[in-house]
Amino acid sequence: MEFEDPTPSSGLRRRWWLLLIPVLLAAAAWYAWNQRPQSHTTGEFLCVELEEGDVVQTVRATGTLNPVRTVQVGSQVSGNIQQLFADFNSPVREGQLIARLDTATFDANVRLAESELESALAGAQLRQVEEQRLLSLLDRDLVSQASADEAEAMRRQAEALVNIRRASLRKARLELERCFIHSPTDGVVISRNVDVGQTVAASLAAPVLFEIADSLSRMKINAHVPEADIGRVRDGQRVEFRVDAFRDTWFHGVVAQVRHAPILVQNVVTYDTVVLVDNPDLLLKPGMTAEVFIVLAERSGVLRLRNAALRTRLPPEIQPPAVDPPRSDPSIRPVYRLGDDGALTMTWVETGISDGAYTEILGGLSPGDRVVTGLAPAPARRQRNAEGGSLLQSRPAQF
Repeated sequence: MEFEDPTPSSGLRRRWWLLLIPVLLAAAAWYAWNQRPQSHTTGEFLCVELEEGDVVQTVRATGTLNPVRTVQVGSQVSGNIQQLFADFNSPVREGQLIARLDTATFDANVRLAESELESALAGAQLRQVEEQRLLSLLDRDLVSQASADEAEAMRRQAEALVNIRRASLRKARLELERCFIHSPTDGVVISRNVDVGQTVAASLAAPVLFEIADSLSRMKINAHVPEADIGRVRDGQRVEFRVDAFRDTWFHGVVAQVRHAPILVQNVVTYDTVVLVDNPDLLLKPGMTAEVFIVLAERSGVLRLRNAALRTRLPPEIQPPAVDPPRSDPSIRPVYRLGDDGALTMTWVETGISDGAYTEILGGLSPGDRVVTGLAPAPARRQRNAEGGSLLQSRPAQF
């Protein structure tokens, strides 16, 4: 007796499994092929050559351009500005009249002080005559000694009042002179803070009317150097800087002073370093922000190597045999040198100063030597990435 197969589709499923097995085997083989260790030949290394050039080691900072010396001109008396004889960018000479306040009140004070002095002089003269009269009467015993002493005291009081009135007159005249404001130095007006008719009040502090810079042909930069670099900055070091207004122009200066007072901004400590700058063409203006590079050391025409070659890391399976350094010194660094025959060797080099891109090489290599900086992508992988796609993913495979 024959029985029918209750699951007629089981045979179909077995056939599908038989078809799927080759696909799985192919995928496993593909995965193993991609995970195999890659052999690196000469063409798969990224190399740089040891070359001759200049290396300049610098400290970078930012700062603000300011005049070497700025004088604030104020008023010691209160009043209305009646005339201005200087404006922005006006060149001025020492002693030149640059502003005048209304003098009407101060003229009246001078006349009043002069009148009070004349009155005091007249009173003193009268007291002196009275004293002489009483002294003559005292010689003839016509008045008492007390009357003569009183006359002498009155005469001294009158003389003291004369001195007071004279001081008041000098004060009134001095305040009148202060209505005429003169430049205290030769220079250029870089700021004017008042206009004609404006009232200035000098009750608590002298109001600033003008700011005068000695000369804009010589300026200074107040550069803020980080505390990590301030120990290498010295007076007399050369400085190169640029400003946003002239990005393609490099200006030069020299370190004049490294100030000891710390500047703390948001828990960051910097130190004010004063850089003197020549500005003959007056291109630089006060307040400009400068990107400063303080030259710590510089070498010309030396052997130099890109810093990437000093940081090379290779897979363990292709690293050449390790070589012990000649001595324990931070300046001794390992590099991987690639010979003309494609042989890779580990070499210890003695380094000098660095500018961030290149490092001076003092020994261990010769001009033209090729030094490995990394590994180039394998050709097969580059081809697959160029073609795009992966057997198991719908998006291009990433390696």
